[in-house]
Amino acid sequence: MTRIQLYDTTLRDGMQGEGMSLSAGEKLRVAHRLDELGIDLIEAGFPSSNPKEQELFTLLGAETFANAAVAAFGMTRRRGVSADADPALRVIADCFAPVCTLVGKTWTLHLDKVVKVDREENLRMIAESIAFLVGQGKRVIYDAEHFFDGYGDDRGYALRCLRTAADAGAETVVCCDTNGGTLPHLVSAAMTDVVAGLAESKVQIGIHTHDDAGCAVANALAAVAQGAVHVQGTVNGYGERCGNANLISIIPNLQLKLGYECLTEGQLASLTPTANYIAELLNFTPDPDSPYVGRNAFAHKGGMHVAAVAADPTTFEHIEPAIVGNRRDLLISELSGKGTVQARARDAGIELDDDAAAHVVARVKALEHRGYHYEAADGSFELLLRKETGDYEPLFRLESWRAIVEKRADGRVETEATIKIWVDGERYVSTAEGNGPVNALDRALREALVEIHPHLREIDLVNFKVRILDETKGTGAVTRVLLDVSDGDRVWGSIGVSENVIEASWEALVDALEYGMQGSRQVLGKASDA
Repeated sequence: MTRIQLYDTTLRDGMQGEGMSLSAGEKLRVAHRLDELGIDLIEAGFPSSNPKEQELFTLLGAETFANAAVAAFGMTRRRGVSADADPALRVIADCFAPVCTLVGKTWTLHLDKVVKVDREENLRMIAESIAFLVGQGKRVIYDAEHFFDGYGDDRGYALRCLRTAADAGAETVVCCDTNGGTLPHLVSAAMTDVVAGLAESKVQIGIHTHDDAGCAVANALAAVAQGAVHVQGTVNGYGERCGNANLISIIPNLQLKLGYECLTEGQLASLTPTANYIAELLNFTPDPDSPYVGRNAFAHKGGMHVAAVAADPTTFEHIEPAIVGNRRDLLISELSGKGTVQARARDAGIELDDDAAAHVVARVKALEHRGYHYEAADGSFELLLRKETGDYEPLFRLESWRAIVEKRADGRVETEATIKIWVDGERYVSTAEGNGPVNALDRALREALVEIHPHLREIDLVNFKVRILDETKGTGAVTRVLLDVSDGDRVWGSIGVSENVIEASWEALVDALEYGMQGSRQVLGKASDA
């Protein structure tokens, strides 16, 4: 099989997206996670563009990676300056990174209006910059910026830029759809021309696409189909404007659909955890609809679909979810039948006969009529199953809770919550302050329980959604609260519904913690039995 070289630019190009921010230490964690996934090249950025990048390259220089090589990013030399005298080129030449990625101009529009150099000088800038870095012992990747726009305007000159880079010693030349507006049939035609035109040079051909027309993944696949063997992208498609090509979608498409070699089976099975890990490190909620790795990628709701999947999963699934580290999910709603409920119960290790399943279906329909929404609250639904079958032990017994919000004359708002609970026959009273009543209640509850259940420290709220169900009643309306919670490995949902938003939030919070504690409580119970 043809081996595809995977190049990740999350730490550089991905960081240009809105809301993207990681410390140097967090970027180091991302780099190690990408290395574990099996990425070949990790672009870490420009070594001295700012203090954070300097710190990152210092940290990376002291690390060892099993699979990946680190690439430093820079530009071709400035006009009128020799390559060996260009300060920016000197920085990347002197850094530890064995690979240097240089971006250079290909589109004559940029030569005229941005760089303001003639065509021959631009070719000299490309050639001399690459030759200088190769002479310094670096592996060089040349990113031909705006290649497809340049190819459309002046095919001959765009190809000359690539040949110049190849002749100067570049290991790989990368055709970049920097504006992200090229369609797959145009990418395919251009890449056919590029591969044929550079065949004699033996240089490796790569592709780098953006998603402004919604075609970044398709464009990358089209380029590989025509002979590209180096693919650039970011985790979850992060990046400026509409983002970069999503490596998390590209990798399984290449390996599972097109038969190219990218990762080992074990690495491919870590795709979903890696995508979720990096999303959560960025404080983003993982996209539930993301292909292959999203929570909904293998979710089934309609009764007929669920029955078909139970008979043979290939009826409604294009791959086995576990191959990419995901899992099948049978969504629960008022549309659900006994088969869906029983399948969910089996997944949770709960025995549910037909009569009990029918009772749960009726219960779900009644609760959803009141405003509950269990397809978004898998944690609450499993607890409902356990309660209906008697296989449920509460985390605690509530005596009372109270939340006080005080607004002072100086404008300050302070919130304090007190809870009184019973655990194993002992009474616990805890008081805590917080940023609002829900946060204060959360802190007070954890303070009371964390010594008994240390796993609570690992459970974090990652999303909090409030919806008014009957707007016509104004502030007296029924409120639905949905929480997304994670322990760093799994993500689950919980729900609460009440006319009182704090009560709804409390209900969702308790469900979230009780579900998250299921596994660890069983382990603790087994340990104590032993």
